[in-house]
Amino acid sequence: MSVSEFIPSLSRDANASRTSSRSRIVWGALVVVVLGAALWFGWGFLFPPAKRTPPPAGVRTAVAKQQDITVVQHTVGTVVSPDMLQVTAQVTGMLAKANFQEGQLVRKGDPLFEIDARPFEAALAQAQGQLTKDQAVLTGARVDLKRYQTLLGANAISKQTVDDQAATVAQNEGVVQADEALVNTAKINVGYTRIVSPIDGKTGPLMIQPGNVITAASSTPLVTITQVQPIKLSFFLPQSQLTQIQNQMTAGKLWAVVSMPGAPGGQEKAKVDFISNAVGANTGTIELRATFLNADQRLVPGQNVDVGITIKDLPGATVVPRDAVNLGPDTAYVYVVDQDKIVSSKTVKILNDDGVRDAVEGGVKPGDRVVVEGQLRIVPGSKVQIRNRGPASDAGDSSSDMPS
Repeated sequence: MSVSEFIPSLSRDANASRTSSRSRIVWGALVVVVLGAALWFGWGFLFPPAKRTPPPAGVRTAVAKQQDITVVQHTVGTVVSPDMLQVTAQVTGMLAKANFQEGQLVRKGDPLFEIDARPFEAALAQAQGQLTKDQAVLTGARVDLKRYQTLLGANAISKQTVDDQAATVAQNEGVVQADEALVNTAKINVGYTRIVSPIDGKTGPLMIQPGNVITAASSTPLVTITQVQPIKLSFFLPQSQLTQIQNQMTAGKLWAVVSMPGAPGGQEKAKVDFISNAVGANTGTIELRATFLNADQRLVPGQNVDVGITIKDLPGATVVPRDAVNLGPDTAYVYVVDQDKIVSSKTVKILNDDGVRDAVEGGVKPGDRVVVEGQLRIVPGSKVQIRNRGPASDAGDSSSDMPS
């Protein structure tokens, strides 16, 4: 054998040895991985980890209370002026002056306009002069009549002369009465040249400016005055509530309340002082009215406002925050938390909802702790964690509790 034939044989044996070594390493690694996986799953199967219980859901609560509640019925009311009139002239003449500003509040008897009075004063003087003349004629006729009656007693004149003089006196008396009427008419016309306010109210815009000639027969008023203090509010309620309305009015508890943002107290209230004598045949409603002082003139005739009417009283009602009441498909319910902080669902009936509090009856009683926030995270029978704001979150009297 030559050297060249021996060397390749040795090389092939060495390569085969290296290949066998790599195979053993790979298979050994696979065996280790398989054994590790088997031990991992076997350990988890034989010794399962303990299940972790989720913490109780956090909620905020409030305490149901017992209060006297007044049920308020809301509707739209219309402001109505008790008195609205148009001021017109009663004599024809030149409008000389206006004694007020447009939109000014005036009192009854305050001067509004002045019409040029000179023509009417002249007519009065003429009527008085004629009256004085005719009174003098009447006085002379009466003196003559008395003289004729004396002569008739002495048979110095005929009775016909006396009768004629008596007729003259009567005629002159009629003339004087007519003159007196003319004088009174002239005085009235002079008075009409000074126009005063017939009511307390607020003036509108001037329809005719000073300097224009106005006529007594004109259809255009000088100004319109509207009473605004006090003022009335008209509104309608369904006839189904008529019994409650009458009972409340008899008890003196039928009030109308109007919200007035920015006003002192934020609202104005007045007793209902009028119930119509008939129910509307087409609407099935009845009209009510209340009189408001309207001291700040916030109510304006023709204005539409939201009005609340104290329609019924609920003495000793169970009251919860509005957020505590949940609406289901068929009924309303409230989550109640007991002393062990276990939640239960209580069916209730809503008697009144004022937007902040609900008066309810049913499974909730005064003193019960009700859930007002976090209802979506709880189910009946589960335990909860009370997280009210304030230092006494678990004591119950926290800042989230419903105010009185």
